[in-house]
Amino acid sequence: MRLAPTAIAGVMRVGADPRTDERGSFARLQCPEEFAAAGAPFAPAQTSLSRNPRRHTLRGMHFQPVPHGEIKLVRAVRGRIYDVAVDLRPGSPTHRQWVAAELSAEAMDALLIPEGVAHGFLTLEPDTDVLYQISPAYRPGHEAAVRFDDPAFGIAWPAPPAVISDRDRGYPDYRP
Repeated sequence: MRLAPTAIAGVMRVGADPRTDERGSFARLQCPEEFAAAGAPFAPAQTSLSRNPRRHTLRGMHFQPVPHGEIKLVRAVRGRIYDVAVDLRPGSPTHRQWVAAELSAEAMDALLIPEGVAHGFLTLEPDTDVLYQISPAYRPGHEAAVRFDDPAFGIAWPAPPAVISDRDRGYPDYRP
């Protein structure tokens, strides 16, 4: 595995180093010891899958505030996504800034999203599946979100959403 920091502290690009032979390939995708050694301790408690049949489906920008904050490791296991993280941590030098990465099943890469950072994605292909590993486990009733097109962040999405929930479209403007 390769863990590379991004412009937002704690958000890391996670690359796989597959070993290939005549059978195909094998890659380690998550290792608590390697995450801890990179300064980003992460041991998932829950794994979830998002199935997205249509291209340009947008989900986000979701997070769980303290004391129920989550760390997420997100990867496309089928298809491709434009994955976005927005720093909502008060006092952070990158507060309200965002980073994005294109993640694909073919590349086997992922984005680690720390606590206090909102996450969302736009599918770039039909029939895209997104795997989430989450720690701690999701706590119903404690979810929060910001709007994907909120001018406070100015996220440059590669295309307008073709499919988005009314809930994700209707969040109010961000107020820190």
